[in-house]
Amino acid sequence: MKIGYARVSTKDQNFDLQISALEKAGCEIIYKEKRSAVKDRPELERMMEYLRSGDIVVVWKLDRLARSLQHILFLIEELKRRNIRIISLSEGVDTDTPTGKFFLSITGAFAELERNLIVERTQAGLQAARERGVKLGRREGISEERKVIMEAACNLYRDSEMTTPDICASLGMSSATLYRYLKLYGIAKKNNPGRRKKN
Repeated sequence: MKIGYARVSTKDQNFDLQISALEKAGCEIIYKEKRSAVKDRPELERMMEYLRSGDIVVVWKLDRLARSLQHILFLIEELKRRNIRIISLSEGVDTDTPTGKFFLSITGAFAELERNLIVERTQAGLQAARERGVKLGRREGISEERKVIMEAACNLYRDSEMTTPDICASLGMSSATLYRYLKLYGIAKKNNPGRRKKN
């Protein structure tokens, strides 16, 4: 089954262009979202729960589906694991074709580079803090070092497909600490998408 997903970020925009393209592509169901890319998106979550093996997700552009390159790759990898294709009409990307797979390999390489840079910047920030005489360890309030780690942890969790254990291992923290940081920054924990039962 072809299932479409359309999103506009403000009430001033309308779905006409996207819906028309998705209908022409043969989508039987279209989820419509009026949310910015950085906010929670209940329609996307509903679609992820509805999808089953063999379905095809169709979007007008990839940026309608996800808020960042890392998020796009996370969704693509998750859907691939569930045997679900993604087609982007504007970019001509189909995750089931050689060209689409090549596109993903290139974007995946850049995403990995960005993740490594985040970790590297975190370590550099910690070193700079030490050189300025910032004392490590627990103290009243949040230290400069801790702020650097908190921001890096939240960025990795929110914008990449790294697993929670990988993030914790990279930054030397427990999962409980990571979730505490997410709560402080108002970032919702990711849920594992479910599947609908086959008829």
